[in-house]
Amino acid sequence: METACYFCQRNIKEIDFKDTKVLKKFISASFKIKPRKKTGLCSKHQRQLTKAIKRARFLGLLPFVPK
Repeated sequence: METACYFCQRNIKEIDFKDTKVLKKFISASFKIKPRKKTGLCSKHQRQLTKAIKRARFLGLLPFVPK
């Protein structure tokens, strides 16, 4: 999948863990973090995304598992 990175296109430097609408785009139906090949992100933003999703889960903003 040769698409430009979602965050690079929008000139977003840091991914905010409180922005759950954006984070939900990168989580599968089984609430797993989508791999880089599926998301089309650059490696820098994929790492930031993973950290943001994990932080949001820990604080209760995103669920760990489907209900």
